[in-house]
Amino acid sequence: MEALILLITLVVLFGVIVMPMLRRRREREEFERAASAADAATARDGLIPGSPEGPSLAKEGERPATTGLVPVDQLDTRLPGPDPELVTALEEARRTGDWRPAGQLLALTDESESRWQRVQSLAGAGAMELSRWRAAGEPEGGHDAGWLRRWRGEEPNDAGGAQVYAQFLVWQAMADPGSAAYRIILEEARTVCAEAARLRPDDPIPYITELFIARGLSYRTADFEALWQKVTERDKEHMGAHLAALPYLSEKWHGSRADADAFATAAAANAPRGSLLAALPLFAVYDHLPEVELSPIYRGAVVSDAIEAAQFAVSTVRSGHPVEPHVRHLLLCFLVRAERYPEAAEQVRAIDGYVGAIPWVDGEDPAKEYAAYRAMAIAGQ
Repeated sequence: MEALILLITLVVLFGVIVMPMLRRRREREEFERAASAADAATARDGLIPGSPEGPSLAKEGERPATTGLVPVDQLDTRLPGPDPELVTALEEARRTGDWRPAGQLLALTDESESRWQRVQSLAGAGAMELSRWRAAGEPEGGHDAGWLRRWRGEEPNDAGGAQVYAQFLVWQAMADPGSAAYRIILEEARTVCAEAARLRPDDPIPYITELFIARGLSYRTADFEALWQKVTERDKEHMGAHLAALPYLSEKWHGSRADADAFATAAAANAPRGSLLAALPLFAVYDHLPEVELSPIYRGAVVSDAIEAAQFAVSTVRSGHPVEPHVRHLLLCFLVRAERYPEAAEQVRAIDGYVGAIPWVDGEDPAKEYAAYRAMAIAGQ
């Protein structure tokens, strides 16, 4: 009898734990083989991913199927899409340590979505600089985001500087959530958010940054809802705000799949034509994906409907919307996984050169992750 019970236990353990683990490993290996094969196919067509020379012709006089893709080592990990003015300001800050070009640019940026994106990118660039300097063992205070500290020190009443510094602290904390300083840094970020809100009361940006803090510091639901009301009082259709709020409601943090789906569906249903909020359900799906990357769910009704809504959103949104690239990056991921390669290739043509967006930033090597999907999209079209 004991032997029978032991046998049953082993069978259950194998079916519940071992088999899913082996299946995930097999699917991951298949995914990596597909990416490698796509790279090879792309190279055969004349485009060599990662080549510093860029596109090259396979045979003299023969035009490759696709040209003009940005080499992997030149992909910009700071931004989701083009913003030449911001790139110029970031390069100046990195090269000279001068924060003023960035400060002047942000002061002239009144449109709320653009301001949010630029605050995110400036803060992210500062956090990346600090991380690189620390990894190299260099003393702090040089160009390791010192331009951002000088901005705060020299212009403490500048709302833009306060907004960027608050988001910088958030990125710094979230880069190492297991550290002893995690909560301390987020508490400091909350204090700076309050200063930024005081300096520019009608701007939703400080409250959007606090949405990240609400997630990290485990705000009560009532406190989160009160914070969300402050955001919507200032801009109820802000796509960036919805992207920042959604993870709090997911099952990974303080909500559930049903909570996240309800939030995303309601926002999409109430969105006017030309709003990116119609794409929010795709982000809710992403927050609750299984670990496997090659799965029938990507061709199922739920994912297909979310993809179509996101495609509708990017087709009707105004040209140059600063958050549009975020949607296209996620569309690329889902379309490749659904093996809808021609549609995925359309996204590559729209966003290539930039990888500062979900899902790539969730991986260890955003440029490499993006390049693998790009190669499969181009090779499969």
